[in-house]
Amino acid sequence: MIRRILFVLICVAPLLVAAEKPNIILVMCDDLGWGDVGFNGNKIIRTPHLDTMAKNSLRFERFYAAAPVCSPTRGSCITGRHPYRYGVYFANTGHMKTEELTLAELLKKHGYATGHFGKWHLGTLTKTETEANRGGPRGIKNFSPPQVNGFDVCFSTESKVPTWDPMLRPKNNKSKTWWDPAKNNGPYGTAYWNEKGARVTENLRGDDSRVIMDRAIPFIRAAVKKEQPFFTIVWFHAPHLPVVAGPEYTKLYAKHSKFAQHYYGCITALDEQVGRLRKELRTLGIADNTLVTFCSDNGPEGNASAPGSAGHFSGRKRSLLEGGIRVPGLVEWPAKIKPGVTAIPAVTSDYLPTILDLIGAEQTDKRPLDGISLVPLFKGKMKERGQPIGFQSAGQVALISDRYKIYGSGGRKKEQELTLPKLKLFDLKKDPSEKNDLAAQHPDLIKKMTATLKQWRKSCRHSDTGGDYKN
Repeated sequence: MIRRILFVLICVAPLLVAAEKPNIILVMCDDLGWGDVGFNGNKIIRTPHLDTMAKNSLRFERFYAAAPVCSPTRGSCITGRHPYRYGVYFANTGHMKTEELTLAELLKKHGYATGHFGKWHLGTLTKTETEANRGGPRGIKNFSPPQVNGFDVCFSTESKVPTWDPMLRPKNNKSKTWWDPAKNNGPYGTAYWNEKGARVTENLRGDDSRVIMDRAIPFIRAAVKKEQPFFTIVWFHAPHLPVVAGPEYTKLYAKHSKFAQHYYGCITALDEQVGRLRKELRTLGIADNTLVTFCSDNGPEGNASAPGSAGHFSGRKRSLLEGGIRVPGLVEWPAKIKPGVTAIPAVTSDYLPTILDLIGAEQTDKRPLDGISLVPLFKGKMKERGQPIGFQSAGQVALISDRYKIYGSGGRKKEQELTLPKLKLFDLKKDPSEKNDLAAQHPDLIKKMTATLKQWRKSCRHSDTGGDYKN
């Protein structure tokens, strides 16, 4: 009897340990606007799978990308820190430094399999071949692919690719920004790279979101077969330019302009892959023990005439007004998170401290984080955020509290210049569209929030000059 009990314990113990560690999947779109999804009120773009996910998730009314452009936000997702702490100030700027501690590196120490699939944009992926925005000898100082940042398996591009036939240059549709896949004009000039630093050359035609998911799902299946918890990043390119949709998707929007057909179509194609992922988790029997997040890296491209929608918010991509940084935000974990809606602000920098808290892990050092753990929120015990969220980007600054926001634009664009432009004050609970500047009415509040912003920026500058790495 004792031998039988011991045998059962030996066989079951690894499964119990794995069950205690949730699988983690971080899904992110590229340039998807707050108003581009059905669960935020869009009546045109078909996103049935995301809408179903939203009904089963904790949906954030105020979820923020850490930056109004892609590279900085992506860095915040895996470090828990504002990108001005380690030199990723804007798109195609800087790289993920070896001194930074990424989620992949930290979770590997706790037995996780780690995989990155899709857009990386936190460094170049090849030292030898000229490709993408900075790849090859011209960008060798920024060589920092996912595999040197803790990811076991990779299927990654340095930067953007067409959202249909991703390796081929689509035909220009009489516009500098929108494209038509009727014919291609040869190679686009970029590549998908694997964890060995080799080009991937197979299964690269058709919808790019499907191409990415074709690699993510086998990684998940392999981890499940090994009874190993996994950390998976799926960073879609859609709907970033050049935005292209296949004919089966454009015909869904035949009544709309050519531009809109491709934009809407590639979002619907992406939505299908989110549905495919969620179905796979249920087929594998691991949905209850898997936390899945969904967001965008910043607001929509272009101006008011472009198809992307920031809803009723002011500003778009590249702006620290709400339309540039407030994005769709979901977190689904059937066994642990009750579906609902929260008005408590959260940001992409919260991913790392939240996930470490979930698995009972701690930071390996005392370097400052800009995110907080959202575990109390998941448990229904968080009434407000309490800690403000700081932003800075290309001459703009902002600080967002549970209710108020200060914002300024037109300052000096030198990344670590600490002078501030004139600041506006908005009450985001009463005025989320930022139409009424209350600065003149609340000088004491402006003074208090400005002091907090200055202190935070000083901390970021200390980090960016290597202060966090000395120990």
